[in-house]
Amino acid sequence: MAHSSNISEWYSGQTIFVTGATGFMGKILVEKLLRCCPDISTIYVLIRNKKGRDSMSRLEDFLNCPVFDKIRDQPNGEYLLNKLQCVSGDVTHRNLNLSDQDLSLLRDNVTTVFHMAANVRFDQLLKHAVLLNTGGTLNVLDLTCIFNKLKVFVHVSTSYCHCDQTKLEEKLYPAPHNPRHILELVKWMDADLLKMLTPKLLSNAPNTYAYTKCLTEQLVSEYSVKFPIAICRPSIVTAAWKEPLPGWVDNLNGPTGLLIGAGKGVIRTMHCNPEYIADIVPVDVSVNALIIIAWKTGITPNIKEADVYNITVNQKFAMTWGQTLEMGRKHFYNYPFSVCLWYPGGNIKSTYTAHAISAFFLHTIPAYIVDFIMYLTNNKPL
Repeated sequence: MAHSSNISEWYSGQTIFVTGATGFMGKILVEKLLRCCPDISTIYVLIRNKKGRDSMSRLEDFLNCPVFDKIRDQPNGEYLLNKLQCVSGDVTHRNLNLSDQDLSLLRDNVTTVFHMAANVRFDQLLKHAVLLNTGGTLNVLDLTCIFNKLKVFVHVSTSYCHCDQTKLEEKLYPAPHNPRHILELVKWMDADLLKMLTPKLLSNAPNTYAYTKCLTEQLVSEYSVKFPIAICRPSIVTAAWKEPLPGWVDNLNGPTGLLIGAGKGVIRTMHCNPEYIADIVPVDVSVNALIIIAWKTGITPNIKEADVYNITVNQKFAMTWGQTLEMGRKHFYNYPFSVCLWYPGGNIKSTYTAHAISAFFLHTIPAYIVDFIMYLTNNKPL
């Protein structure tokens, strides 16, 4: 409780700048800061214009999210929510494409930066992933250099950015390539040639997301001589454990999509070793860690290199993917979905051959049968 009080006191009067606030973790971070650190001065959230909608209309949607209901129900709820201010911009542009007024506001007031903006799609083309995840971070870092009152910069990475390491320690690892060189490369290289080169560049990285996050960590560490930096590596972030709503999630990424697919009877087989650890961390636990890490970095004097923190499951409480599936199966039968295509189930196959055979009989053939029925009834095949 003493630590909790100290943390809240440290955030008192602080002005926070958050990129990626409209994302899954971003929503929970903003809500937690407003609710548990009520004396924060202002939280500026960077929101870009998207699909014909400006940043202010997107902010309204953001605030209508159920995660803010707990704040709205408080007597001072409106006062707290008014501390949230929108700045229109885009991390892929120099100075984030901010207006002169917003640029001046951030320069003169921001004390803490949480950089969470990223493209988390695993199948993203290398060029797009590099420009947003690596180039976007570089733009945020360059902008942060002009903040007059900055105390700490928190960069959210991933614990899967160094998959070539058998043991991930809380330290910096060298990137496979110079991030600035890769940034220049994707800007001028022909798309077809870059697509051919991608597997060679990725090497041991499983996808462009992990690769660009690895590049970005090195880029972020270079700025640690200019201001205090913490690099946080969450593992697989999933639904909330307790706060602000137990079980809340706003996407179908990762295990959420797999469990829903299995619960609806769509996913019947998955290629995976059931003995591997399911390194799943609830979003509220991850966000609590970010808030504490920012505080710890902010009160530590004379930091000249980036601090690194792994936000992963404690081995004492770890579950395997096989155990996760069995737990999900139990709950599917006790609390079934209202609409299912097949009975809940599915199994994990440790060999690709077994998975391919199961997928043919349990995915491909049923899909063709459904499409044939749709065709006979003059409906569009799925």
